[in-house]
Amino acid sequence: MLKNILIVSLSLLTQLSCRKNPTEPGFNPENLAPLSIEFDNIVGGQNLILNNVNFTNASGEVYNIQVLQYYISNIQVAKADGTVYTVPQDSSYFLIKESEPDTRFARVKVPEGDYTRVTFTLGVDSLRSTMDISKRTGVLDPAGGMDNGMYWGWNPGYIFLKMEGISPAAPVDPTGVRKYRYHIGGFGGYSAPTINNIKTVTADLTSRGIAQVRKGRNANIHFFVDIDKVLSGSTTISIAERPQVMFSNFSVPVANNYATMFTHDHTEN
Repeated sequence: MLKNILIVSLSLLTQLSCRKNPTEPGFNPENLAPLSIEFDNIVGGQNLILNNVNFTNASGEVYNIQVLQYYISNIQVAKADGTVYTVPQDSSYFLIKESEPDTRFARVKVPEGDYTRVTFTLGVDSLRSTMDISKRTGVLDPAGGMDNGMYWGWNPGYIFLKMEGISPAAPVDPTGVRKYRYHIGGFGGYSAPTINNIKTVTADLTSRGIAQVRKGRNANIHFFVDIDKVLSGSTTISIAERPQVMFSNFSVPVANNYATMFTHDHTEN
C-alpha cells in the first residue's frame, strides 16, 4: 500500500465561522455539492473486526479491539491554486465509531471544484470545547445521551480517541478481565493550560486521486486508518507496561502515534 505524505501538526483551530468563507472569493452558497471522507479502519494489513480477531503489536503482544471511537472535525479542502474552503464549523463534527459502519463517512458540502488537499482535526478544538453547552449539540452533546462515553464529566473535556480491548499482556482488572483502555483527550485550555493532544492531519490527494466535486454525484475521499499505529508509531507502546492511559502526560506520545495512522488510498468521483 503506497503511502502519501501526511503533514501532521498540533493545531488550535479558532475563528472559524458559518458565514461566507473569506478564503473562497465570490463563494456562491447555491454552488455547494456533496463530498464525503471515508475512514476505513484497519490494523496493519488486516481489516479491523471488533471482538473476535486478534492482532499483534510491535511489542509482540496479542490484543483484540472491542471499542474504537474518535472525533473528526474542522474539515478544510484546497484547490491546486491555493484556494481553501473551510466547512462551516457547526457542520463539521463527526464521531467515527467502528461499531456503526455508517459513521465512518464524514459527509459535508463544499463548492464545486477540483480539490488536491484535505485537512481535518483529530479531536475537538479548544474553541468548541469551551463554548456554552447550547453550542455543543449532536455528537458533542455531553449530557443528552449522545456523547457515547466520549466526555469526561469528572474533568470536563472530550475524549478524542477511545480504544479498548482484551490482551493477555494486560493485568487482571477489578472485573476479572485482562483489559486495556486508552482514552486520549486534552485541548490545552486557556486560563489553566493543560495537555494539548489536538492533532491536525493534512493529506495531499494528487498522487492517489483528487476530489472532483460536482452537483449530482458524490466524491468520496477514502482513507485507510491503521489503528495499530496507536501502539507502534514514533513510540512503541507495551500494553503490559501501559494497560491504561487516560488524562496523563503519557497520553502525549499516544496522540503523537495516532496522528500518523491516516493514509489516503484513493478517491472515488
